[in-house]
Amino acid sequence: MKTRSFLSSVLLSALLSTLPVLASCAPMKLADYMALSGPAPAARITYGPAPSQYAELFLPEGAGPFPVAVLVHGGCWTAKFGGITQLRNMAGALRERGIAVWNVEYRRVDEAGGGYPGMYQDMHAAVDALSAQASASRLDLRRVVAVGHSAGGQLVQWIAGRSRIPAASPLYRAGSGMLPVRAVVSLGGLADLRRERELIKSSCGRDTPELAGQPSAARPDVYADTNAAELMPNGSHTILVTGELDTISPPRVAHDYAARALAAGDSAEVVILPGASHYDEVAASSASWPLVLAAIERALATTTAQPKAKAKAVRRAAPAAP
Repeated sequence: MKTRSFLSSVLLSALLSTLPVLASCAPMKLADYMALSGPAPAARITYGPAPSQYAELFLPEGAGPFPVAVLVHGGCWTAKFGGITQLRNMAGALRERGIAVWNVEYRRVDEAGGGYPGMYQDMHAAVDALSAQASASRLDLRRVVAVGHSAGGQLVQWIAGRSRIPAASPLYRAGSGMLPVRAVVSLGGLADLRRERELIKSSCGRDTPELAGQPSAARPDVYADTNAAELMPNGSHTILVTGELDTISPPRVAHDYAARALAAGDSAEVVILPGASHYDEVAASSASWPLVLAAIERALATTTAQPKAKAKAVRRAAPAAP
């Protein structure tokens, strides 16, 4: 993929100077994450009849047009661990930076119609609904970044590759009508369903059929249309942000996915948050937020970059955990 350099030496130095401070803060726990909140959205837009088929729109002040962050929450693909409400914390902070936010709810594996194929069909529908809002809400759909946390990381990485889904799949959509999403920030994402299935089972208690469906004669490989890692190359730039102390999606997962993306011909980089847990990654109130925000804004910058020579590099904001 053709990209431009991502970070000036001045900005990088400024970010790295914060690392001792970040490392000294106590990592957030699940209870801290569940307590997160943020401002109310400007609008709530439904994209289907089910209770979980809606998105929240946050609009900055000003005339626009505004760049857009599509937020997809995690929670181990279940309704048990919160989600859209907690991401309002991040949505409010991004709105203050002049970025519109499309905060997506979706049907999870423990909801009617969730899992395969409904959960992925919800991603299609949510992105289509964003396109429908562009004119009235002054959104610049040339500048879109998809930001997902944990299970949401898997879903936004899948969104980037959806144009490569086989035509025989229930998840296939004609490419001409789809909004391309080529900038992705995955926060502790678990996107490689095939290679990380044991980790997904131990971290989240989820089995492959819940996330990818059952094999059949027409669909013998359940990963062919669900596994983001196999829908490459797709022209995306992915920034994989992971807490140094993340035990649900450890730093090794980010490095492995980035290496696979680079090998496929896409662009990827890794940012390790010093002293941070799986929950610091998503909280605008955490000490890690400056590095997360920088990754999101850097990803948006790649959407307007002029073509230059090919550049593929894995960058680290801090040394990876051993």
